[in-house]
Amino acid sequence: MSEDLVTETPEVEEVVVEPGQETDPVAALTADLQRLQAEYANYRKRVERDRSLAHELAVSAVLIELLPVLDDIERAQSHGELTGGFKAVADQIATTTERIGLAKYGTEGDAFDPQIHEALLHDTSADVTTSTATKILQPGYKFKERILRPARVAVTDPEESTSAE
Repeated sequence: MSEDLVTETPEVEEVVVEPGQETDPVAALTADLQRLQAEYANYRKRVERDRSLAHELAVSAVLIELLPVLDDIERAQSHGELTGGFKAVADQIATTTERIGLAKYGTEGDAFDPQIHEALLHDTSADVTTSTATKILQPGYKFKERILRPARVAVTDPEESTSAE
């Protein structure tokens, strides 16, 4: 078996370096240098992309842990219990999370989208023409384009007409 490998090696060399063809060592080294520079540039881009993704994932993980706190702050505010110094702290938390890139979404009347909404209740009504999120039970949050938590909604579907018979 080792004899087969030895006999194949000269054939490969003959294909790469043909007899009578002279290779310029400077041109060969220049080509190697350009190839290595391109490989290094690609490596740097890949490492930077991976570093950016790792940063986004880390920030997302921290923001996911803060979502219950933001929900509690919102509930306290809706019941009028958020006053004084606590209101200033709540405002500062909201400002900081928005500056980082956390966005709250989900408003009543939006078209229901199962990609970003989680339907908890269903109803039918003649008032709507498409499936609509009629009540926001819990707002959704996203960081950049990543959904951290879908909006939990009550969905109203259009009534089916029985006149098709």
